[in-house]
Amino acid sequence: MQNAAYHISLPARRTSCVVFSSPHSGRDYPAEFLQRSVLGRHAIRSSEDAFVDMLFEPAAEYGAPLLKSAVPRAYLDLNRAAEELDPALIEGARRNGHNPRVASGLGVIPRVVANGRAIYRGKLPMAEAQRRIETYWHPYHARLQSLLDESRRQFGQAILVDCHSMPREAVAGLTRNRSARPEIVLGDRFGASASAEIVDRIEAAFAAAGLTVSRNAPFAGAYVTQTYGRPSRHQHAVQIEIDRSLYIDEAKIEPNENFETFRRVLRAVIAEIAAIGQDRVQLAAE
Repeated sequence: MQNAAYHISLPARRTSCVVFSSPHSGRDYPAEFLQRSVLGRHAIRSSEDAFVDMLFEPAAEYGAPLLKSAVPRAYLDLNRAAEELDPALIEGARRNGHNPRVASGLGVIPRVVANGRAIYRGKLPMAEAQRRIETYWHPYHARLQSLLDESRRQFGQAILVDCHSMPREAVAGLTRNRSARPEIVLGDRFGASASAEIVDRIEAAFAAAGLTVSRNAPFAGAYVTQTYGRPSRHQHAVQIEIDRSLYIDEAKIEPNENFETFRRVLRAVIAEIAAIGQDRVQLAAE
């Protein structure tokens, strides 16, 4: 099932309260956007969480839906609030205090891609920004919330797993011991967006697959995790960042020779995460 804002893979039957989302893997680049940008198609793709949607596609086989952005992050960032408009890019946008994401050009309508490269020459009309938000941002988040609501109605709780990728260089400086460099970073807003039990079990699933895991550094979770993580309401949210070099050639933005092997590894992890949602459902029913 799909529309202009998202694609969705639904299980034949919901058996897990887990919902997977991939807000940054969209690659449906509007022609008018590519014509307006000063960047070439390859450069503009540097903001993508390339192929993350393909990695998590097996979720539906394990009873959990997967919601995937259709539009690319460089066009509209679904992991930002709709109000995070950049005055340096959007005509008439007002500065509302200091927002480091917006100041760096990474608002809901990004001004730059990776390494601070400008996407546009000049500013965009406010009407264009609002059109993108109405056409893509609101439908995506409405569908995401509806999936979580369905989980809570059916199972009594919901677990959102927000799926992302990170450049290898993002974690290069975290440790001097190369073997201990994290390959997976879990973000739970330092315990605010999900119960410790859930995060512990997600970490254990990745560790059992032989992957090195860290928490909240350098990524603790952004808008999606902060907004949807409400443990007191039985709605948990955990962000997953995966080292891109494990499965793609980062320079070419193409699957590397390890892609299929890593996809098989991740399939087992997805099955374990979906099972967390099944186990918690059973406990809630007892």
